[in-house]
Amino acid sequence: MSQETEHFAKLTEIRREYTLGGLRRENLPDTPIMLFNQWLQQACDAQLPDPTAMCVATVDQQGQPYQRIVLLKHFDEKSMSFYTNLGSRKAQHLQENNRISLHFPWYFLDRQVMVIGRAEKLPVSQVLTYFHSRPFESQIGAWVSKQSSRISGRSCLETAFREMKEKYQQGEVPLPSFWGGYRVNIDAMEFWQGGKHRLHDRFIYQKQDDCWKIDRLAP
Repeated sequence: MSQETEHFAKLTEIRREYTLGGLRRENLPDTPIMLFNQWLQQACDAQLPDPTAMCVATVDQQGQPYQRIVLLKHFDEKSMSFYTNLGSRKAQHLQENNRISLHFPWYFLDRQVMVIGRAEKLPVSQVLTYFHSRPFESQIGAWVSKQSSRISGRSCLETAFREMKEKYQQGEVPLPSFWGGYRVNIDAMEFWQGGKHRLHDRFIYQKQDDCWKIDRLAP
């Protein structure tokens, strides 16, 4: 057996049983956000690293999907919000196609949550309030990075950071015109709880008028 084939064989042997719990229809709340809030709190209580981290998926004009990790900053009964550079790749995609998917990989708890929805820009007033709540260095970092653009090296970022930090050291950092956020209006949410023998529990909430339709999905 070649070294490459042996390595591949070892990968196929990596598996484990999912035994941390189950999910039953009679225990589900009427709205997905209630269950999401419960799971998020449990992820925080379990001290998972970055419990608000979510994979954000968008699609370009050629139908090519892209994914990246972004932090959830707000949620309510109907939506979830995050902030980003409005010149970034994800923002360019959303300008042409506002369909979006979010994914929370809480695999330490044998759980996943997927969100499907439509993104819209947050009002400037909300963006401004959040921007000034960020640490000073994070505000400066937003100014110096033209997100997703090609750069010659890290040194140009570090130089720009030092210059901007010195410029605004004694005053308030203004909101960059190219920095904003998105509200994802939720159309569907899917909850996955790992189960023994790969008999996982999956439920999907789908928005229908002013209520939610709940279905169990095969694992």
